[in-house]
Amino acid sequence: MLFAGRRPWLLTWGLSFCFWTALGLLYTSQLYIGLRLEGMNHALWRLLLWQMVGCWYGWFVFTPLILWLGKRFPIERSTWKRHLPLHLFACCLLALLHSVFFIEMTLLIKPYDEMMRYKPFLNLLWVRLASEFHLELIVYGMILGIGYAFSYYRRFRERERRAMQLESQLAQAQLQALRMQLQPHFLFNTLNGIAGLVRDQKNRAAVSMIAGLSDLLRHTLENAGKQEVPLREELEFLELYLDIQQMRFPDRLKVQMQIAPEALDARVPNLMLQPLVENAIRHGIAERAATGTVGVSARRENGQLELKVYDDGPGLRTQRRPEEGAGIGLSNTRARLEQLYGERYRFDVQNRAEGGVEAVIRIPLQLAAEES
Repeated sequence: MLFAGRRPWLLTWGLSFCFWTALGLLYTSQLYIGLRLEGMNHALWRLLLWQMVGCWYGWFVFTPLILWLGKRFPIERSTWKRHLPLHLFACCLLALLHSVFFIEMTLLIKPYDEMMRYKPFLNLLWVRLASEFHLELIVYGMILGIGYAFSYYRRFRERERRAMQLESQLAQAQLQALRMQLQPHFLFNTLNGIAGLVRDQKNRAAVSMIAGLSDLLRHTLENAGKQEVPLREELEFLELYLDIQQMRFPDRLKVQMQIAPEALDARVPNLMLQPLVENAIRHGIAERAATGTVGVSARRENGQLELKVYDDGPGLRTQRRPEEGAGIGLSNTRARLEQLYGERYRFDVQNRAEGGVEAVIRIPLQLAAEES
């Protein structure tokens, strides 16, 4: 933790050192080549030592201080009038210190050999300040600007990260709300079915239905909080639900399952098939006296998982899109699919050629083993 706390400063020092070293090497090489072209053959090592130590590494030492001043006294819309004079004072002070050190290094290293012998310190300092102060001001402003640029970039990335987290949390909350909306829905319908059996004095069937409901609720609690489950788990829950429905319609409900084995490990939204099957039973079975069929099929195709829930009832009077349905099952299913997959899903409800209605869902294929 101690090292983690120092890490930003170590990174600042490291980047600053590399930046000023690269800038110093470029400037010194240009200076050396220019002097050679003028016929002045000064020692490269003296020029390099003079420029790096006397000039560029001075700004390397000042950089963290300038960045701290920029952070402590930011130049922003509401504070620039108060803080700008302070930065001008700091710039003048650092320019003076930098120039004094530069002249000291000049006299010590003698980069131009004997050319510097008889020039006094104050004269060199005045010439330095008069000719280079504007550059010192530019360098100070450049360091301050780069510091603000990195600071704004970090803030932008932090806001972006927080926005993504909030978006993810909102999506999860919406999905959870949609999933929880289904539980009381089928629970109330099942309780109504039990009440109907009791009214018809079918007590044994009512007891069996209560036991089935207990298993159903236990399964629901075990999967609470999961947005996606393997298809095999979804089918296990669906079988519990269908067992209850077959108690309600013992001679009228026929179930067909056509599940490809390779599709069993595919991930599907938790509690997705049950409202579609409930919708098929309500419209295809419950409203007629004859025996009816409700079927579920699943297969893998071209990187997608295709799921179908169908019945052989009277069918739709008019074709309509899922979002146009009034029932909670269709609208809820579509909303959950949109939250989970965006535009990468298809959900259609249509009449079958052989009679009845089918709901077809196509979602991206992702196996349970791939879940991180």
